[in-house]
Amino acid sequence: MKKLAFIPSRENISPPVLSKFLESAGWEVVLLSNYDSIFNAFSEGVKKHNVLANDLVIFCHDDIEILTNEENFNFFIEKELKHENVGFVGVAGTKLFKNSGVWWEDLNKETGYMNPLSGMVLHGDKREKMHVNFYGTYGDVTVLDGLFLAARGSTINTINLTKPSFFSGDWDFYDIYYTTQTFLKGKKNRTIPIQLIHQSVGELAGRDSWHDNRKAYINHYHDKLPLVVVG
Repeated sequence: MKKLAFIPSRENISPPVLSKFLESAGWEVVLLSNYDSIFNAFSEGVKKHNVLANDLVIFCHDDIEILTNEENFNFFIEKELKHENVGFVGVAGTKLFKNSGVWWEDLNKETGYMNPLSGMVLHGDKREKMHVNFYGTYGDVTVLDGLFLAARGSTINTINLTKPSFFSGDWDFYDIYYTTQTFLKGKKNRTIPIQLIHQSVGELAGRDSWHDNRKAYINHYHDKLPLVVVG
């Protein structure tokens, strides 16, 4: 069984803190640079490294720092992915993916026990300015944020990783597209309590290409939306 962590980067430099952690935890770090899209980066990376059904795969950003210790990090991932009916696991997502195509739409609303959001992420490029986004209790979700995703090779190899023809942007909405595929196949996507820092302020507006792909996604999946976790 291989344990592969695929990290797209435009800098062509392996992120030192993240790479050191993953390698120490027993993962082979695969830096994906010089690709024209994140879809091509992941699909070509998986193909070149001959990912097999029992392999474990991580797709993650290059600007994160993992705070969970190595033993628990592996435990949380392996505990969930040993189940054949689990698709992707990640750190943030939603149980109710609405027609807007914005998974965090209910963030900061007083929704109480009806809150559909799930997971937690620390945001900030400087520790003194860091803030915590606690989205909601961990568990089954419809879609996951692409900041950190993990899956078995058997899941990775049964979905389309290349950019769909209805997307125009090369770097956006891949996470929603990937996790929607597994959800519609009847697999459970889940959030797990891995704590990490996203070294950004966590802006919610999104760039033009993100909105273009969001609209294209909504148009393509209009008859499937909203996606809802039942039970």
